Amino acid sequence: MFSTLSIRARITLGSVAAAMILLLIALAVVRIAVQDILTEADRSLATSDLTPFVADIMANPDESVDDPGTGVLVYITDPNGNVQVNTLPRGITKEVTRTDPSDTSIVVQDDHSDHDDHDGKATDDDDAPSFVVAGRTLTTDVGTWQLWAARSTAASQLALHGLDRILIVAGVVLLLGFGLASWGLASAALRPVNAMRRKAEQLSGDTDTALPVGGADDELAALATTLNAFLARLRASTDREKQMVSDAAHELRTPLAALTTQLELAHADFGNAEALAAQVTAAEASVDRLTSLATNLLELSRIETEASTATASAGQLVDEFTGSIDRARLLGMAKAARVDFTCSTVDEEARFRIGAQSFGRLVDNLLSNAIAAISTGGGILAALSIEVDGLHLEVTDDGPGMPEQFIPIAFDRFSRPDVSRTGATGGSGLGLALVQAIATAAGGSATVDNTGDGLRATVLIPNM
Repeated sequence: MFSTLSIRARITLGSVAAAMILLLIALAVVRIAVQDILTEADRSLATSDLTPFVADIMANPDESVDDPGTGVLVYITDPNGNVQVNTLPRGITKEVTRTDPSDTSIVVQDDHSDHDDHDGKATDDDDAPSFVVAGRTLTTDVGTWQLWAARSTAASQLALHGLDRILIVAGVVLLLGFGLASWGLASAALRPVNAMRRKAEQLSGDTDTALPVGGADDELAALATTLNAFLARLRASTDREKQMVSDAAHELRTPLAALTTQLELAHADFGNAEALAAQVTAAEASVDRLTSLATNLLELSRIETEASTATASAGQLVDEFTGSIDRARLLGMAKAARVDFTCSTVDEEARFRIGAQSFGRLVDNLLSNAIAAISTGGGILAALSIEVDGLHLEVTDDGPGMPEQFIPIAFDRFSRPDVSRTGATGGSGLGLALVQAIATAAGGSATVDNTGDGLRATVLIPNM
């Protein structure tokens, strides 16, 4: 039941419960302290009642003790055991005769039959009067006297009963006040949460509206900041997905239209085997381009959405690098391209947060982009260096480079410069996007820049 209440109610009830426990302890301590004070006061009064009798006995130990005044309750026995004075109630007398008065005091309840009610029945023990009894022994020349004096605690009990009523009323008022204060403070503390909730109801995915962040540097402000960062990431991811779908639809439209045309032409060339073979070959090229595009999109989406746990050693990455060089040389034979490379390994024990196949795909994309950009007989240099602080890869070509205004968006999906590396080369504009995604997933970075004689792509991946 408690868990179904609102946070405000739970905070208030919990605070009131804790305050009630502490208040009960405090009130009990106060009552006990006051009770001890009143009991000590009655004990002092009872002791003072013995003072004149002590003086009389010390002055005249051989004479009888005078009767006390009205209302003075004493019990005195001489050295022979004779009772000189006894004004105590019978129940108190019975109790003191069994107790050694050696300078001590006791609290006695007079529950003797002297306090029977009007019907002759004994009263309840709780209703019987209580007395504080002070005792004393007095040694004289004729022997040792025993003296007792009693004081009724009725006045003290009345004072305690009054104190109990005051403490109960004060406790209830304090609890009510504390409950109202807790409710108000909880409401004030939760006001930013209510403001965030109302704002969240108005949020939509296509706006930049954020949750309100309070002026105080507290947990709620930190929560609002974290949620705003989460919303920003969610919106950025949504925008990327929308853009990817839009770009993919645009990129797929051209090869699909070409494939449709090629198939229609193939139907028309059923009677011409040579023309039909040419159309089928062209259709296969379109299908290959569609397959490559779909594969790259899926791979890019997987890299960006899944956290890779694959790792590779320096030796494995070197093997993939040399394999990519071999593949690039085969690919560059059509252009008589020169594909040279250098490789140095300073830290052979280094490991990297990247799979060997992913690194091979990264190098393949950089080399294929370079081959697509260079002219016939052009050259490419790939340099891999594994240092103590990480992996450093550079792929440089002697092609036309990139327009400076295009470099900031070179790693965007489906981006191509206007004057080189265009769709005519067969590229989909996803190669560099894949390179950056793989490098970023490994904790590294990828950049491109013009060298004056061509383009240089640089990839940096730190050691684990």
